[in-house]
Formats: sequence, C-alpha cells, structure tokens
Amino acid sequence: MEWVNETLVREFVFLGFSSLAGLQQLLFAVFLLVYLFTLGTNAIIISTIVLDRALHTPMYFFLAVLSCFETCYTFIIVPKMLVDLLVQKKTISFLGCAIQMFSFLFLGCSHSFLLAAMGYDRYVAICDPLRYTVLMGYGMCLGLVAAACACGFTVSLVTTSLVFHLPFHSSNRLHHFFCDISPVLKLASHHSRLSQLVIFMLGVFALIIPLLLILVSYIRIISAILKIPSSVGRYKAFSTCASHLIVVTVHYGCASFIYLRPKSNYSSSQDALISVSYTILTPLFNPMIYSLRNKEFKSALRRAMVQTSYPVN
Repeated sequence: MEWVNETLVREFVFLGFSSLAGLQQLLFAVFLLVYLFTLGTNAIIISTIVLDRALHTPMYFFLAVLSCFETCYTFIIVPKMLVDLLVQKKTISFLGCAIQMFSFLFLGCSHSFLLAAMGYDRYVAICDPLRYTVLMGYGMCLGLVAAACACGFTVSLVTTSLVFHLPFHSSNRLHHFFCDISPVLKLASHHSRLSQLVIFMLGVFALIIPLLLILVSYIRIISAILKIPSSVGRYKAFSTCASHLIVVTVHYGCASFIYLRPKSNYSSSQDALISVSYTILTPLFNPMIYSLRNKEFKSALRRAMVQTSYPVN
C-alpha cells in the first residue's frame, strides 16, 4: 500500500508543555532569552575564528563548525517551540514533522561524528605533534567534516523514511514539543519489527561508533600524557582535552538516555525535560565551554573587540 493512502493523520498536535499552561508565557520569555543569547554567543565565536588568523588551526576550525551545527540545530526546534508557547493550536503538518525530524537527526548525528573528529585532532596534536600540521591539513579537516555530514545524512534519511512510512490512523496528539523519534513512533498504528530494529541499529551506529572512536583516541592520549615527565606538561596537555571531554559527556549522556534504551522505558514527561536540556541549554553551553576555558580564544576575542572599537583607517 502506498504511504499517502496509509496515512490518515495529516497533522500532529504538540502536548509538550500542556501541563504547564499557567507558566507558558514565563517559559516563552526564559527560552527566548536563552535562544537569543545562544545565537549571539555562537555568532561571536564563528566571527572571531573567521577574522583572527591566529585561530586558523584545525581545533578552531572544528569549533566553528560545531557552533554552526549548534546554531542550525536550535533553529530547527526552538522558534517553533516558542510560537507554540503563545498560541492555542500547537500543530505541525505531517510533512513539516518529517522535515523537522530529518533536519534535527541530520545535525545531531553529524554532531556525534564531529566530536569523534575533534577527538582525533586532539590525539594527533598530543601523540604525534611533529606531524600535526601534515596530518591535520586543510583537506583532512574538510574531509572529516564531510564524512561526519555524510554519516549524519544517511542515518537521518533512512530513519525518517522508516518512521514516516508507518501508518498513522488514530491519535495525532504528540506528547512532546518537537517531532522526536519515540513520541512519533508511539502514534503509529503498528510497527514492523524490522523497521524498529533498523532504527535502533542506526542509533547505535550514530552514537556508539563515534563514542568508541573517541575512547580509542583518549586511551592513546592518556598513555602519551602519562609519559610526559613534568606535572606542568601533563596538566597543559590534558587541559587541551578537558573542554572536549565535558561536551562529549553531556552529549552522549543525554543522547544515550533518549535513544539507546528499551521502548518500554519511554516516559513522555521525562523525555521532554531531557530534551529541553539538549535542545536549548546544551547548544548554549557547549561553545562557551570551549571558548571561555581557552586563553588563546579569549585573547583573539579581545583583539577583535579592540579592532571593532578602534578600526584601522
């Protein structure tokens, strides 16, 4: 049977914040401020990296791409969520829901593989510093980003296709504030075990494979750091990895809880709370963790501010 003929549900109704009816205007104000601050912070980070030649290195190239991913990621979800906090009819079309899921999965999966690329960059910088500029040239950096995007595109395309080829005959009330996999699957009239298995295996591929690559990189990094004779040298080497480790822990902690657990443990209220953290708060804190802990970036930012205040004639 064709997809169009199977699908009776033409739109979904978001119920993510329906239990907080009296607080929705307050939530709108808080989320709007956080969103604007996120956009501003990422714009500053990207522009500083682009304008300051001292930051034209692989580490900052990946950081700029990460900030782009975070900005686009929030744009897919937060503006629609903000509108829904103010209107009575919190709906999204069937096609709009599919597009939102595809876009958010593409950026989220690409983010996972980008973190693996950043881990490899730190591994080369610490374990093979003499060949760092050769191994992490411009072509290599572009190739790693392209590979991350290709993996993200494949996972998101297959997953979204499998989800939205299921029949939706009954309820269209989505207990979430955006089109995530589990709440949408819960509304399907019936599931194919093969489809569910493929979706789960794609989640494993998008999360576990990059995490294993990161773990391998850090096993080698820690081994190399322990061989450094001075404690100052060990601290300096490890400090270049601390920000990446924090971001990896937050990203994989939230993502594993949502996507790598049995379906029977699905909780709409619990998932909505976790989703707020990784759709609104994490995109704000991740770039800040990288930039505010980094003296080189802060120096570049000060130079950019001085040049803006006193432009050269």
